[in-house]
Amino acid sequence: MLEKHALSELSIVSCLRTHYGIEAASLTLLPLGADVHSCVYRAHTLDQRSYFIKLKHGHDHDISVEIAELLQSAGIHQIVSPVQTVDGRSTQCIENSTLIVYPFVEGQDGFNRALTKRQWIEFGRALRQIHALEVPLFTQNRIRQEAFSAKWRDAVRSIYAHVEDKPVVDEVALKLQTFMKKHMADIQRLVDRAQQLAEILHSHSPKFVLCHSDIHAGNVLMDGNAEVYLVDWDEPIMAPKERDLMFIGGGVGNVWNKTFEEELFYQGYGETDVNPTLLAYYRHERIVEDIAIYSRELLLSSAGGADRLEMYGHFIAMFEPQGVVEVAFKTDKDLPV
Repeated sequence: MLEKHALSELSIVSCLRTHYGIEAASLTLLPLGADVHSCVYRAHTLDQRSYFIKLKHGHDHDISVEIAELLQSAGIHQIVSPVQTVDGRSTQCIENSTLIVYPFVEGQDGFNRALTKRQWIEFGRALRQIHALEVPLFTQNRIRQEAFSAKWRDAVRSIYAHVEDKPVVDEVALKLQTFMKKHMADIQRLVDRAQQLAEILHSHSPKFVLCHSDIHAGNVLMDGNAEVYLVDWDEPIMAPKERDLMFIGGGVGNVWNKTFEEELFYQGYGETDVNPTLLAYYRHERIVEDIAIYSRELLLSSAGGADRLEMYGHFIAMFEPQGVVEVAFKTDKDLPV
């Protein structure tokens, strides 16, 4: 998100001082993620330390914190746990939002720096540990469960009329409308094939494991010591392991689309049977979800300010050579008859 939270920086600094004992000298807005309901800052302290500050709208239970603590306690060290408040809590309510503080990992993500051979293997090993974790039933009941829902497919279908002839709200919306008209055949193919694959999978009974659900290159960080961290556990899900494995070789952001990277990852992950139908489904469905979210935000609303152009950029990037659309179609083509 590119725009600052409605909450004043003075209020955030005061909250850090009162509830965390952190004397923040300044805050820097970080242009990370496409979630319009949250934003992140880097807090710089007087004693030269840094913290990652996340503000999320609302006061709902934050499952990301619970999951991070669960994984850390299981000995999975590629996780960044939240800093606790002075009275031992992992989150802090501040007006109509929730504030979460993490140690700041000084480094780069997978979009800005290619993983080394060792890092690919370590990443694979860490994800295998996560997928093998026995999640307590109490926690499982608080996590989303995969249902192969038609929610996002139906949402995209409802947008078709707005693409064809509805008036749009601004220049960015017009650009998206024009782009979607040009690529409508591919968009309909993605939606329809995701529907067909979902219907096939409804009759299957794959094992569900704890999945990150969005483990693309932007959520894999490497610090100055070349250590790997898996971050942003906002949307965990109990689902087949392919929900995460679809990203390895999936081409999100036009990276992670090389065969040798997959081979290194699976050296760390270990031998496993990957269901190609599940892989194809998730690679289609993930794009359908993004199409639904971006088109709704840009075609049906004028909100978002500076974020609107960034969202448009994310949308068109999906259709670039070696991007997610091309990879999804190839994955489907390679399915056994």
